[in-house]
Parts: sequence; C-alpha cells; structure tokens
Amino acid sequence: MNSMIPPLDDLVEKHMHTDFASLKTGHTVSEALAAIRDSPPFSSSIIYFYVVDESGKLKGIMAARSLLLSAPEKLIDDLMVKRPVAIPTFATIFDACEFFTMYKFLAFPVVNEKGVLVGMLDIRTYNAEMSSMNENLSQTLPKDSYDDLFQLIGVHWEEAKRPGVWKGISVRFPWLVCNVAGGLVAAFLLGLFEYELEKFVVLALFIPVVLALAESVAIQSVSISLQSLHQEGITWNGLFKKLYSEGLTGIILGLGTSFLVVLYSFLRFRELPLVGALLVGITGGVTLAAAAGMSVPNLLKILKMNPQVAAGPIALVCADMAALIFYLVSARIFFQ
Repeated sequence: MNSMIPPLDDLVEKHMHTDFASLKTGHTVSEALAAIRDSPPFSSSIIYFYVVDESGKLKGIMAARSLLLSAPEKLIDDLMVKRPVAIPTFATIFDACEFFTMYKFLAFPVVNEKGVLVGMLDIRTYNAEMSSMNENLSQTLPKDSYDDLFQLIGVHWEEAKRPGVWKGISVRFPWLVCNVAGGLVAAFLLGLFEYELEKFVVLALFIPVVLALAESVAIQSVSISLQSLHQEGITWNGLFKKLYSEGLTGIILGLGTSFLVVLYSFLRFRELPLVGALLVGITGGVTLAAAAGMSVPNLLKILKMNPQVAAGPIALVCADMAALIFYLVSARIFFQ
C-alpha cells in the first residue's frame, strides 16, 4: 500500500479540504437537496454532509444515504447526528491519526476555536490509493481494504508514540525533575512545621492520606482535560469557565472524602483539632488539585507545549503543595 502520511507534527488545517458539503439547520430534506443542486460541492467524493447554523457553527452530520432516502418534508435537524466528533484546527496530524483509529470514520469536520466549520479531513490525506477508489467514499468499502486503511494510519500513530530511548528520555526527564523539586519543597514545608509534628505525632499519620487524595483528584482532572483538548479548542474565557466548574467539583469531592477520613480519625483518636485540620486540609487540597489538573494541560496547550507529557508531573506537584500547606497550616491553627 502506497502511503502519503504528512508530517505528524503538522497542523490539520494545512491538510484539510475546504470544498466540503454543508447543509443549513432548519431546512427540510427537499430544501437541502435543492441547495446542493444549486451549489454542488467541488469535491468528487461526498462522504458526509455537515449541518451548520447561520453563523457557520457545526451542529450535526448527515450521511449521504440518510439524506437521499428520507422523506422530502423531514427536517434536517431531526435526521442529523447531533454532537458530532470534530477535529479542532490546532490539532496535529498525530492527533488526527488518533481520531481515525479510534472512531473508524472516513472523514472528520474541522472546526475553529468558536466551533465554526472551516474544513474537512478525510482518509485520503493518508493514502494515495484513495484517489483511485470509487467516487462515492460513503459506499461501503471492501472489508480488507477498509481495515488496511485504518491499520496504515494506526501503524504510523503507534510508531510516533514509541520514540527512541534517548528521545523519550529527553522529553520525559525534564518534567520528572518537577517531582524531585516538589519532594524537596515538601520536605522543606514539613521542616517548617516540625514543632507541630513532634508534639502531635498523630498529624504525621494522615499525611499520606491527604497527599493521596489530592494526587488522585489531580490525575483525574488531567485525564478529563486532555480528552477535552482533542474535542474542542481552548480560549482564556473557556479556561476560566472550566476552572470554575472543576473548582466546584473539587469542593464537593473534598468534602465527601474528608468526611470519611474525619469520621475515622474522630472515632480512633477523639481529637477535635485533628478533625478540623483534616477537614480543611483535605477539602482545600482536593479543590486546588482539581483546579490544577484542569488548568495545567490547557495552559500548556496555550503555550504551545506538550500537555500529554508535562501536565501530569506539574499537576501532581501543585496538588502535593496545596494539600500539605492546607493541612499543616490548619493544623497549626486548630492545635494552638
């Protein structure tokens, strides 16, 4: 099979097609077909019809078969697939490979940061032989050919995910230094509260629990954030909205988990100051950990850095520092 894989770090907007077929929301099937006849797309292979509103924002997708076989009076809005999977313009060919191998679609719409449809990326980008296939790519391909196409893309994607040993080390090691720095800072913070830890030894028993909860929430938030970066663009306004939502989620998670730890600590030690320190420390630490896990990948993306490698270590350091500070400061206050 003769492949034409473009550079994996190229942006998809450099390789997308702009002669896609679009329909308008609110139109009937009859009106949509009339619009297509009046302004036929230049592309010789229509894979999907993309449904947009008056401002050009992508609202849905229709397969050619669904459009042709539906009753003329049916509304496009009732027939289209809503919430379509779209590739953002800031995505790379590497990211697009993941879309193709994960969803097994023949094409994806490309949208900008406002959700406006600006192009279409189809499987022809990856395979020279696609140009010699039947004109209508929406027809079912032979199974062997279909599987081979996605296997071709998957192979290049997997190869890109497994860089050479030294290259992998050079990419990952600098960010692991963040964990080393975080551990040293944590040791320094513990030294500042040496008096409390010596006098009230019970505080030290719960440090692993406080850190584990904060780190777990941070990793969860990082994973959710990385997934959302594949689906949509990122703006400062959007980041603040996500930060607010994740902060509220963190508060609820913090209160829920701290209640369990507090209940155990009270039944075991009967120390009200410890209860207060754990309640404030876990709730505050988990809240900031959730916010860090959501914001770090988005900030790295805005700064044109790789969030998949760097987000985890940075978010974990932030989570550890926040949890320790909240816990130890509240302990100093409650144990006075």
